[in-house]
Formats: sequence, C-alpha cells, structure tokens
Amino acid sequence: MTPQSQSRATNWLVDAGLRPTRQRMALAELLVGDGRHRHVTAESLFESAKKNGDAVSLATVYNTLRAFCEAGVLQEITVDGSKSYFDTNTHDHPHFYWEDESRLSDAPSEQLVIQRLPDAPEGVEIASVDVVIRLRKK
Repeated sequence: MTPQSQSRATNWLVDAGLRPTRQRMALAELLVGDGRHRHVTAESLFESAKKNGDAVSLATVYNTLRAFCEAGVLQEITVDGSKSYFDTNTHDHPHFYWEDESRLSDAPSEQLVIQRLPDAPEGVEIASVDVVIRLRKK
C-alpha cells in the first residue's frame, strides 16, 4: 500500500474514534485506501486481505466490519435477510442488487421519489428507509 492509502485509512479510523490496530488498518486500507466508495461482503474482504498478504481470520473480518458499522463509517445492507453487504458510502442512497452476479451497486438517488411513508406505530419513529432494487437479465 502507499503512504497516501495508509494516511486515508488512519484518518478514517481515527475520525471514527477507532484505534488503528494492525488488522483494522489492513482492512481499512482495502476499504478506503484509494478514496473510492465500495460495496463488500465479509467474504470478499477476507479474500482481498488474503491476496494482499494480510494475516486476518474471517471471524476478525466480521468483527471488524461490525465495529466499523457501530462507529458509523460503514453501512450494512442486507439482501434476502441473510446476505450482508457493507458500503463505505454512509449517506442515504438506494442500491441496485444484481441477482445474476450477487453484486450490489449504488442507484441514482436523484431519480428516486418516495412520496409518502406509512405512519410509524405509536411510540417509535422511522430511523431509516433502505431501498434495494433487484435487477435480473431478461
């Protein structure tokens, strides 16, 4: 990795209040080191770390992704109630789920119009609305 990618990863962790341990740094560099947003699964991040020569277990990857979500630097998007993707873009935005490729990508926010949501039940408020648009080849 480059000094620039290490700096991005360090700042990303420190700004979130996370201690930049060796394992967090390795995963953070893969996630944000190049300055671009990405969608990953725990398994795909684990494979990338392995290819990069980083010694992290799959359990560590899962635990670290959870810590990143709790710190607010990652957003978890669940597809089919069981498959989780992690997005470095934490702003509210819709997603395309490419069923044939099991891949998640951003959908254009400016084209999404939600005119009305149902009222929340008594005593609770709507925390967020997740929009996943499933795509399949014809």
